[in-house]
Amino acid sequence: MRIAMIGSGYVGLVSGACFAEFGFDVTCVDKDEDKIARLNTGKMPIFEPGLGALVAKNTEAGRLIFSTDVAAAVAAADVVFIAVGTPSRRGDGHADLGYVHAAAEEIAGALSSYTVVVTKSTVPVGTGCEVHRIIAAARPDADFDVASNPEFLREGSAIGDFMRPDRVVIGADSARARDVLGRLYRPLNLLDTPIVYTSRETAELIKYATNAFLATKITFINQIADLCEKVGADVTDVARGMGFDGRIGPKFLHPGPGYGGSCFPKDTLALVKTARDAGVPVSIVETVVSFNNARKHAMAQRILQAMEGGAKGKVVAVLGLTFKPNTDDMRESPALDILPALVAAGAEVRAFDPEGMDEARKLLTGVTFAENIDAAMAGADCLVLLTEWNQFRSLDPAEIKAAMRTPVVVDVRNVFRPAEMAAAGISYTSIGRPSARPAN
Repeated sequence: MRIAMIGSGYVGLVSGACFAEFGFDVTCVDKDEDKIARLNTGKMPIFEPGLGALVAKNTEAGRLIFSTDVAAAVAAADVVFIAVGTPSRRGDGHADLGYVHAAAEEIAGALSSYTVVVTKSTVPVGTGCEVHRIIAAARPDADFDVASNPEFLREGSAIGDFMRPDRVVIGADSARARDVLGRLYRPLNLLDTPIVYTSRETAELIKYATNAFLATKITFINQIADLCEKVGADVTDVARGMGFDGRIGPKFLHPGPGYGGSCFPKDTLALVKTARDAGVPVSIVETVVSFNNARKHAMAQRILQAMEGGAKGKVVAVLGLTFKPNTDDMRESPALDILPALVAAGAEVRAFDPEGMDEARKLLTGVTFAENIDAAMAGADCLVLLTEWNQFRSLDPAEIKAAMRTPVVVDVRNVFRPAEMAAAGISYTSIGRPSARPAN
C-alpha cells in the first residue's frame, strides 16, 4: 500500500518514517518548502532520538520521499493521513481546525480511486464527520472513507512508541476502511499489539481522555507534594507507595513545575471546551488546567524565596529549558513562565539546555545562554534544575558548590538527594520533600 502523510511535523515525520520502516511506500508532504528541502538533504527539523537514522535508512531504500506536491501524493495513495497542527484557538482554547479543513479540501481535489482518509492529528469529537462532509461536498463522485487513528507518541521516545505501542486505536465506520487500516498495522501482530476498533467519535475522544487523565495524574501528585511539605511527609515515598498499586501504577507520579509540551496543555483545554459545548462540564479537568497554570508561577516564587535578600543583582543558573528531556520542544515549557519572572525580579539569568537553546532564544528575552553546564554555574548565587536531562543527574554536589558563589540549589524535578546536598554544604530546596540545610 502507498501512504501520503499530509504534514511533516513531529507526528507526520515520525509516523511516516515508521510506516516506511514497516515496508510501505510513504510520501511525506508539507507546504514549508525549506523544511522539505532540508529533509531531502537529511537534515531533521526536530530533535528526536533515532529519527535521523530511521529517515536516512528508508530514504535510501526508496520507501520514504518528501514533497510539497499534495495532489500528486494523494492521487497515488491508498491511505492519506492528515497530520497537520491543531493549535489552541485564541479566545476559547478550542482546537483550531483550519489546517485540517484546508487539508481535507486539497485531498478532495486529488482523489483518484478508493482512498481511506485518516485524521492522525489530535482533533475534537466530530472532526471526522466534518472532514467527510468537506470532501463529499467537493467531490460527490469520490470513493473514500474517513477514519480516525490518533497518535500516542511521547516526545523523546516516539519511535519506540510507534513500533511497540500499548495499543492502536482505529475509529472507522466501514468494514472496508477497518480492513485497510488493519493491514497497515499488520506488522505489529508479531507483538500481539491490541488493535481497538471503534467509531470515529469514540477514537477521537479516546485521545483527549487519555491525555487529560495523564495531566490529571501529574496535577494530583503536584498537589500531594504541596501537602507533603506542610505535614512533613516525603512525596517521593508517597508516590512510590502508591505506584506499587496495580490500579494506579508508578508512571506520571513525579512532582514538578507543571506539565507542558505540545499535547497536554492544548488537549486539556480542547476537552474542557468540547464538554462545555455538550453541556457536560468536566470539572476535574477544568481544575487541572487552572492549577497547572498557577503551578508555573508558584515555582518562580519558590526560586525567588530560596535566595535570601531577594534576587536583584544575583546570578541564577538554570539547567534545562525544554518541557521534558530528549526533545528540543519549548512549547508550553515551564521555563517560559519561570525565567521571565526571575528576570523581572532583577536576577541575571544564565541558562543551558542540551537541545533547546535555538528555540529558547526565539522565545526568551533578557536571558544569557551559556555554552555548557560549567559556564552556567560559574559564580552563580542560585542553581535551578528545571529539566531532568541525564547529564544533569550526574552532577556532583561538591563540584556544584565549588562552582557557585552562593551554594543555593532549587531542584524542581527532585533529581538530587537532600542529605547529599546538605552534606556538601548546599542549601537545597526540592518539591514535596523536607528542605536540606548544611550543618553550621
